[in-house]
Amino acid sequence: MNLLAIETATEACSVALIHGDELIARSEIAPRRHTELVLPMADELLAEAGIGRLALDAIAVGRGPGAFTGVRLAVSLAQGMALALDLPVITVSSLAALALEAPEEEGTAILAVIDARMGEIYAACYRRDDDGGLLTLDDERICTAETLVLPEAGAWQVVGSGWATYATALSQRLTGALHSADGLRYPQAVHVAELAAREFKAGRTLPPEQALPVYLRDKVALTLVEQGKA
Repeated sequence: MNLLAIETATEACSVALIHGDELIARSEIAPRRHTELVLPMADELLAEAGIGRLALDAIAVGRGPGAFTGVRLAVSLAQGMALALDLPVITVSSLAALALEAPEEEGTAILAVIDARMGEIYAACYRRDDDGGLLTLDDERICTAETLVLPEAGAWQVVGSGWATYATALSQRLTGALHSADGLRYPQAVHVAELAAREFKAGRTLPPEQALPVYLRDKVALTLVEQGKA
């Protein structure tokens, strides 16, 4: 299997390639530079693997939630490449990819939380399964840190930029002990690729036109009055 994965939903711009049993990747924290970096990263990985785009079997993409422009960029690139190469697409939650940034620890719940700006967060909860994948514990949502409702769990790991911004409020919402927290983690294409590989092997792929972004938020900016209230 040759699978190319793209993730640009947050400040991190990353691309990964599964080539047989090998997984290689490029990643850079580069706000506002995703457009100039993502395709060269993909070409570097293909060159390193010694294959061309025609050898790809599928395109995987982090479909959000995250920054509006970053999510749109990744999905548009995935759709364009898949259409040009007549390939299927696998969409992966950027929050699920972020959850795999948590250390492997048995028996803990993982809160993946991205700073959504405008006083809100994107959040979802997971638990690792016995195969190294993820079990989803609740729905993805956008809300304030103060109103986040979490499922019951004895121990928690928290990853993502939402923790860096709202650690105090989020710590008060946890339903069990905090085992680890890292606010400097972002969704990465390596984890998009890992999750997408499972979907590909199970035959769960999409035609390019059905690979849609997930924003969770319809409104991407505050009015001046709303900014003042915030």
